[in-house]
Amino acid sequence: MPPFSFPQLASSIIQAPMAGSGINTTALVLEVCRAGGLGSIAGAYRTLDQLRTDIHTVRAATRAPFAVNIFAPVPTPPRPSDPASALALVSSWHRRFGLPEPSLPEDPTEPFDAQVALLLEERPPVVSFTFGLFPEPVVRALHDRSIFVIGTATTVDEALQLQATGVDAIVAQGAEAGGHRGSFTAPNHAIGTFALVPQIVDAVPLPVIASGGIMDGRGILAALALGASAVQMGTAFLTTHESGAPPAYKDRVLHAAATDTAFTAVFSGRVARGIVNPFLREAEAAAATLPYPWQNALTRPLRAEGVRRNIADVLSLWAGQAAPLARSESVAELMARLAAETRAVLQHLQSTSPSPDR
Repeated sequence: MPPFSFPQLASSIIQAPMAGSGINTTALVLEVCRAGGLGSIAGAYRTLDQLRTDIHTVRAATRAPFAVNIFAPVPTPPRPSDPASALALVSSWHRRFGLPEPSLPEDPTEPFDAQVALLLEERPPVVSFTFGLFPEPVVRALHDRSIFVIGTATTVDEALQLQATGVDAIVAQGAEAGGHRGSFTAPNHAIGTFALVPQIVDAVPLPVIASGGIMDGRGILAALALGASAVQMGTAFLTTHESGAPPAYKDRVLHAAATDTAFTAVFSGRVARGIVNPFLREAEAAAATLPYPWQNALTRPLRAEGVRRNIADVLSLWAGQAAPLARSESVAELMARLAAETRAVLQHLQSTSPSPDR
């Protein structure tokens, strides 16, 4: 069993793992932990050595619980037989940046088995995952090492499947959330957070973590009122000082309107929500997108160049629909504000609610 029970985490705000673009720094994770939340290391796209170093860095600096997130194992489709259209589109952008001609790697698959072996060796307090299911033997092995396991669901059916594998808690990811959809049975469904949370709460006896569109104390209290045990927030942390997102990325989020985001698969081959930019518009119009993870591997050099040059036009600007509520502040300031706002909203509701004897 895990060394702590979920109620110890229930008072925490969970920082969503945000892979790519350098966002998820260990400084971000540590500041969340120091402020009483649950910081999450984004293990996806990290080499095994990088992931091990991240875990050691966080563990050396705090005794607070932290999470490590990886992707569930998903079958890699065969190498695309005719990637010419996708290559042509990305090639046109490479020429604009003076990059070499793009090409597909031999194997873009995430090393799931090796990642699991590392986690079993390092024993982080919490392991979370998305995109599917962990095999039951993996969940049992994590439990044998006292690791708390959290899966991600976007429908009730996915939550029930996760429960059957033995996970300890479930993130209910609503359609408002920025970044990749965690869907693995219903990729075309887009259920909002505040419709999804109470349905999953009623369907499974596990703690449910609300995720998607939660940016302030109002959202936190609303999620708890619907039965969530905690909330997971990503976009709110993306614009903090400790986030490693490029300044151009942060600027686009801080000046976004709620209508500026859209679902797209053009960056990775999987549906994700992000702010519309020139590459997204051009790629959507060309309808030349390879399946995941081939598209992700194809666009990675271009996105990396965008990070290096601080050019938002080619970045995957993952952000949620509530991005207009984002602020530029430190993690400590954000966490203090969220706590104060939640208390203030609760006190307001208590002061305005009718007494039982009326």
